[in-house]
Amino acid sequence: MSTGRNIPEEVIEAVLRHHDIVDTVSKHVHLTKQGKYMKGLCPFHSEKTPSFTVTPDRQIFHCYGCGAGGNAIKFRMEIEGLTFPEAVKTMAEEAHIPFQDAGTSAAAPQNPELEALLQANEWSGKFYHFLLKNTEYGQQAMDYLKNRGIHERLIDQFDIGYAPARWDTLLQFLEKRSFDLAAMEKGGLLSAKNDGSGFVDRFRDRVIFPIHNRSGKVIAFAGRILGDGQPKYLNSPESKLFSKSRTLYNLHRSKNEIRKKRQVVIFEGFGDVISAWDAGVHNTVATMGTALTESHAAILKSLADEAIVCYDGDNAGQAAAMKSIPILEGAGFKVRIAMIGDGLDPDEYVRKYGGERFLHQIVEGAVSSVKFKLIYLRKNHILLEEAGKVAYIKEAMEVIAPLPSPTEREIYLKELSADLQVSFESLKQECNQYRQELQKNQNDGDNNANWWNNGRHKNRQPEAPVLLPAYHVAERRLLSFMLQDEEVASYVHDRLGDQFNIKEHAAIAAYLYAYYAQGKSADASRFMSSLQDEKLEKTVSSIAMMDTPGEWSTQELDDCIREIRKVPVKSDIDRKREEMIAAEKAGDFLTAAQIASEIIALERQ
Repeated sequence: MSTGRNIPEEVIEAVLRHHDIVDTVSKHVHLTKQGKYMKGLCPFHSEKTPSFTVTPDRQIFHCYGCGAGGNAIKFRMEIEGLTFPEAVKTMAEEAHIPFQDAGTSAAAPQNPELEALLQANEWSGKFYHFLLKNTEYGQQAMDYLKNRGIHERLIDQFDIGYAPARWDTLLQFLEKRSFDLAAMEKGGLLSAKNDGSGFVDRFRDRVIFPIHNRSGKVIAFAGRILGDGQPKYLNSPESKLFSKSRTLYNLHRSKNEIRKKRQVVIFEGFGDVISAWDAGVHNTVATMGTALTESHAAILKSLADEAIVCYDGDNAGQAAAMKSIPILEGAGFKVRIAMIGDGLDPDEYVRKYGGERFLHQIVEGAVSSVKFKLIYLRKNHILLEEAGKVAYIKEAMEVIAPLPSPTEREIYLKELSADLQVSFESLKQECNQYRQELQKNQNDGDNNANWWNNGRHKNRQPEAPVLLPAYHVAERRLLSFMLQDEEVASYVHDRLGDQFNIKEHAAIAAYLYAYYAQGKSADASRFMSSLQDEKLEKTVSSIAMMDTPGEWSTQELDDCIREIRKVPVKSDIDRKREEMIAAEKAGDFLTAAQIASEIIALERQ
């Protein structure tokens, strides 16, 4: 993890103070209290038994399954695919903490592989854009875009490009710039040949839409085929940079407008966003060939309070809108649904009726989630028949009765009464009966566990439990005490220094000595932000989770130190035993006797 050297330390500390670890994690993981810990299903690997643990008093998280761990900043980095400076900046903005951007050097990840992939994505995006606008290859794609109402200004604004119908256009471009082609295949720019003999371009004969992260860096691409082939849209595969369930198209461009209005308009496609943008709707994002997820909702909730869902007007689009409501409401949004008639999608509507009508009638005229549910359910019944009317009323009660506001319930019941020609009093009575049944059947606890997505990283598998040797346990216990108390660190420094046997433990001890030398107090979360290595951070989170008592004795510390010091002595004994056996085999009994004497002296130690 980056130290964020270009970010003032007081900003990092203010961010950690303001963003409580439980609040941060709870937006993505359903946590339940277990003693002094909070537990839930890990969002970073698939599991059925909760092993993801949050410690409120130490402000850290750790998964005993996959090993992920860190503080609130680290969680945001992992869950949203941000670098350390990007996460700090985002969290500072949310907390209204003054943040001075220290330039692009701070925003680059410290991982060389990711750095190379980001650079390759950036250059590839510019290359595709150049091919679209300046070569004969791109002429057909330019004609297609203009026919779709996407004029040159929008093409430039959204960095749209074109991948020619050839196998090696991008391959040659990347090869000439000395990129590692295997890494480029892993990052989704190239595809491996079936026979394993090399690589080819992943995108061919497609209009290219670059996909950016929240900070505006190109992390992936989507290609729309020009002809009739399949798939119609081809996305970059999931990678260390790109996860569809946590990425929203156009967020980097629209986030300021979303924050300003405290409102976001959510679309399903790139074309919808671009058309809406041209119509003057600039608080827009889109999911990318995937349903809206809890992570999408949590990311947007940090910017907005109201969500307008603007999906296609056909049955599939309306069904997807219906599914999005509990996710958005579960994240705390006020939700409205844009109603587009005639089975049109938003892009088609703008082209047919114009941007002004789209803005005023569709976006501003979006209906409440309750109203939409009633309209959606109504379509499934023949209301001219009594049976259809009764079935619809039953379904409508399931929507209206749980509403907490009596006024709101009355408004919808009156509309239902007028619509179905059924007396308001009888509907009110049925609604009250339904509410009584609801209260009677309500279970204790939270029944919303299915709303939480806990399988975002299928390929990150849990680690098998390992029985650690005694010295390893002693080192972890000693470090756990040191994390809690500066006095322990000072005691260990004087008697053991950096003589830990595990390389990672020695490095953590060295960082801890330096941390306390700067006059800082014991704080595991704050200490993690000073580390420079992701592996060390995971180890610290695991050690900090140990149930070590707050009280300690010099006797216990000395026992741990003695166990740790035994290891190099035991290694010396083993080595000398081998030398003694070699000397005896060679007939050099005098040397063998001297070595035996040295072994006895070491064993006394």
